[in-house]
Amino acid sequence: MTIKIVTDSTCDLPPALAASLDITVVPVYINIGETSYRDKVDISRQTFYDNLYSYPIYPTTAAPATGTFTEVYERLTSEGATAILSIHLSSALSNTYNAARLGAAAANSAPVTLIDTEQITLGSGLQVMMAAQAVSAGQSVADIVAMLAAYTPRAYVFGMIDTLESLRRSGRVNWASFGIGSLLQIKPVMLIHRSQIEVVARVRARKRAQQHMIDMVSALGPFVHIGIIHVNAPEAAVELAQAAKPLFPDAQDPLITEITPAIGVHLGLGAVGFACLTTGDRVLDYAKII
Repeated sequence: MTIKIVTDSTCDLPPALAASLDITVVPVYINIGETSYRDKVDISRQTFYDNLYSYPIYPTTAAPATGTFTEVYERLTSEGATAILSIHLSSALSNTYNAARLGAAAANSAPVTLIDTEQITLGSGLQVMMAAQAVSAGQSVADIVAMLAAYTPRAYVFGMIDTLESLRRSGRVNWASFGIGSLLQIKPVMLIHRSQIEVVARVRARKRAQQHMIDMVSALGPFVHIGIIHVNAPEAAVELAQAAKPLFPDAQDPLITEITPAIGVHLGLGAVGFACLTTGDRVLDYAKII
């Protein structure tokens, strides 16, 4: 059996890593005014973030077209795929999963199994990476689906918001208390788990917010995988990785990756955080950490 892995560009796996694992990445769309761009194909993330706050109309995003998924599934089948695992960000937070589902229904292809990671950015990407590694190891579709079902509840993403401007402009004010935060310079710490997005802390000053986030992530360890994510803030990401060095295996450099504009457009420039897969189920007691 020849199994192929398909995902979307919001998974934020570095291109070289995705290529080495033979992962097919379908780009989502970034809409700037009346023009649509494919993420990392028609517009670079650097160009997008450099101009984010200067666009006359604040950008929006969209899922890939259903037909795009159909074409991808049929192409992979023509190249020898006998089974396809299509793994995507949370269906509760994006229409991408549904577009993939409809694309699979319309495709004359090898059987397509859809997986909802219930996550965003690298929280989804780590699950995609593990699936691809399992394919390389010769595991069956059933085995990989069972593995992902076990790890989906163990996937967490934390993000520290540096500025609430993007939340205000994108209309996602419900993600954070914009009015209060802007006045008091609050740095919200957000948690994404099982498709739920919540503000788990509101901390004054970036350094305190960073340490607070590290403390919460530490409470979840040990980890199968853990990485650093950022929105056009590579230096802040390296600083976070150094501050959180005990969380990473000694023999490994931490995986650091930039968040797709499809999500960064809401989080705003300067946001940094973690994505991790724990070794077992954990329940965070925020009251003890705050």
